[in-house]
Amino acid sequence: MNNFIYQNPVKIVFGKGQIAKLPELIDANKTILMTYGGGSIKKNGVYDQVKKALAGRKLLEFGGIEPNPRYETLMKAAEVCKKEGVSFLLSVGGGSVLDGTKFIALAANYKAGDPWDILAKQATANEAIPLGCIITLPATGSEMNSGFVISRESTKEKLASGNPLVYPLFSILDPETTFTLSKEQTANGIVDAFVHVMEQYMTYPVYTPLQDRQSEAIFLTLIEEAPKVMENPQDYNARAAIMWTATQALNGLIACGVPQDWATHMIGHELTAFYGLDHAKTLAIVLPGILRHQLKNKEKKLLQYGQRVWKINPTKSDATLKAIDKTEKFFRSVGIKTKLSEYGIGKEKFSEIADRFRRRGMRLGEHQAIGSEQVIEILNLCL
Repeated sequence: MNNFIYQNPVKIVFGKGQIAKLPELIDANKTILMTYGGGSIKKNGVYDQVKKALAGRKLLEFGGIEPNPRYETLMKAAEVCKKEGVSFLLSVGGGSVLDGTKFIALAANYKAGDPWDILAKQATANEAIPLGCIITLPATGSEMNSGFVISRESTKEKLASGNPLVYPLFSILDPETTFTLSKEQTANGIVDAFVHVMEQYMTYPVYTPLQDRQSEAIFLTLIEEAPKVMENPQDYNARAAIMWTATQALNGLIACGVPQDWATHMIGHELTAFYGLDHAKTLAIVLPGILRHQLKNKEKKLLQYGQRVWKINPTKSDATLKAIDKTEKFFRSVGIKTKLSEYGIGKEKFSEIADRFRRRGMRLGEHQAIGSEQVIEILNLCL
């Protein structure tokens, strides 16, 4: 087991009706900016619950944050924060809204130049507006970590960063807020959470029996609960299980002491930047390609995963490939395609995508074995 330090300060407020606890969670003297996305919170009743809970408070609003939150939009919100003296941010929506809100929290106080440098140059921001969130789409795990991913329309880039200052002070998780999610949104969330675990698990053994079994428990929970929630969107127990599972997938706990990969995400971000594909859809496409490309490097964990999660006999010569096939079939079972060609995407941009990694001096994967040439090879396996 590798050395690690683990600390997570987020207060989780889980269950039915917990939005009503907002007055207890936010200081009465704060000027609050509520951030949200396309307006679904006004249709599912969440907006009204927030307004009722915070009646009498100084509450401003900023809507329109995109599913892949755009720098250009977020900077408008940062200006609102400066102009209005916002002292607390309340993110209401999915992980994209929360990611965007984390960036707003940093950008509003950033004085060292272009706030995009926080992502493009990994510049350190030393101040942040405190924030909390109400999660209505379980997927990213952003409600219990300090990371965020932001897109910039003008440069067609999608980059990730993190800062301990933007851990949410609290995260409200009410499974009933997810009842009105479409099947596509639900499926995207399931795939997103599944691949988050893969990035931390599917590497090489370092004797972490507890962390491995925690990861495998998340896989099995998603596999078991996915068909229930796809069939009955208002199954509270299934929604609750998936919501808590998505949080556990990326709150840092299963990452303790283990090597991590994240190549699927890095390549997937470029597919979103170039083609506008949903984040989870890019993950479902890229992960099988990476697993097949890195078969030897990941063989031991693939055999363990196949045996423990999919009951595949590890002594069979094709056990690793069967494990990959089972994973791909699971993604398809919730309605997510796994090939670029199914979205009408060919190889025309592959060299351009790979060149971005070369120019950034980036090598991907737990062994740093994936360079620009390997990125092209992986993308070809995704066709």
